[in-house]
Amino acid sequence: MTTQTFQNRVTLEKKNAIAYVTLNRADKYNGLDFAMMEGLVEAAKAVRKDRELRAVILQGEGKAFCAGLDFGTVMKQPMKLLKGFTKYGVKKTNLFQQVCWCWRELPIPVIAVLHGYCYGGGMQIALAADFRISTPDCEMSIMEIKWGLIPDMTGTVTLRELVPMDVAKELTMTGRLFKGDEAKTLNLVTRVAEDPLAEAEKLAEAIKTRSPDGISAAKSLFHQTWNAPQAQAFDVESKLQFKLLRGKNYRRALQAGQKKQAPQFSPRERDY
Repeated sequence: MTTQTFQNRVTLEKKNAIAYVTLNRADKYNGLDFAMMEGLVEAAKAVRKDRELRAVILQGEGKAFCAGLDFGTVMKQPMKLLKGFTKYGVKKTNLFQQVCWCWRELPIPVIAVLHGYCYGGGMQIALAADFRISTPDCEMSIMEIKWGLIPDMTGTVTLRELVPMDVAKELTMTGRLFKGDEAKTLNLVTRVAEDPLAEAEKLAEAIKTRSPDGISAAKSLFHQTWNAPQAQAFDVESKLQFKLLRGKNYRRALQAGQKKQAPQFSPRERDY
């Protein structure tokens, strides 16, 4: 097991081909200051570089997953605030958006483990993950309206993928609190469990039994096609399939299936 720390806020532990990314600002309920946001983006970059990793478990230390933006700290740094809204070159995201979108862009699945509190920016980070597993009593809110603001950390995209527009409007316009059980009925979380970390590890282990290239391509497939016209969607699935058919891990899966054996895969060959 190896451990890295980013900006003294985020740790990355690699264990059995699973990356455990942990928000480590427990005394502030893992509130997002600039160091935390930069650390999360750096951790995602480190995960991307390691093709042996098969899944990410994203979690918070202490009593909360993430209580959202630490306004008291962030607003004291107006120049960094302005810089945080700036997009450079051809980038489509600014810092506030990238702290969420970096998990969406990873070529491996990301499982967010939610407990305690998940507010505002923390909620938008969780929504950008591929899966969310929550305790029944985790308290959640799209809280930006409390400060007279709107979700601006990719929530406009991730919310529309999960809920109807009227639900997105209601949660955004009221900022009301709701818990994990209700989040499941609203389709905002994938699963509710008393021990969400154990459930996340079980899911990650199941994913590990499949081709890493197939898993990466599946993630790319749905994100490229979910709202695409039919012709574009069919084109994407054909192109991805053609790439997979030329790969070593496809042949390993095929041969193992024919022999009724468990396949032994090599690290992911490419990012899809």
